Amino acid sequence: MKTINRLKIAVTLVVIFLATVGAFAQAGYKLGDKVANFSLKDASGKEVALKDYSSGKAVVVVFTNNTCPYAKLYENRLVKLAGAYSGKNVQFLFVNPSVGDEGGETLQDMASKSYSFPYLADEGQKISTQFGATKTPEVFVLHNTSGGFVLKYKGAIDDNPQVETSVKSSYLKNVIDEVLANKTVTVLDKRPTGCMIRKY
Repeated sequence: MKTINRLKIAVTLVVIFLATVGAFAQAGYKLGDKVANFSLKDASGKEVALKDYSSGKAVVVVFTNNTCPYAKLYENRLVKLAGAYSGKNVQFLFVNPSVGDEGGETLQDMASKSYSFPYLADEGQKISTQFGATKTPEVFVLHNTSGGFVLKYKGAIDDNPQVETSVKSSYLKNVIDEVLANKTVTVLDKRPTGCMIRKY
């Protein structure tokens, strides 16, 4: 009898585990979903909301931080890309999900960066969870339609995190160009290469 009960408990635990894994796998926005407005503060305390860019054509949300080696490798590429599209009504937003008492990074760490676009603190990880972001860096391209922002792409920036000059496929750039031209997005999602976002 004890063996049967133990077996039942083991099976129940496995079912619960698989259900939990499935829930995490399905968490966050899916391609084509309308993205709800959100608001976060930068290191100076200034509040920035998605709706602030409702007159633009697209918003690129980048989940990143100061310490991940992959985030460091991609930093200059993203800054250059943001500059290249700043005159084309495309807004970049950096969002740091690693800020907080348990996240390991501080607002002072963020303040050391001087980007030409907002760098926002996701304290409590509400927005990274809402998007379903799992790594830094990970990008989400939002297309501004008449009905609000719609998710068109999520995932990797390009196909070579280590060597910028060896990039063969610039996923993010290509998606932005397709969105601006109102074309069908040909690459919908690519698994990002980066550091796992530690949940706390």
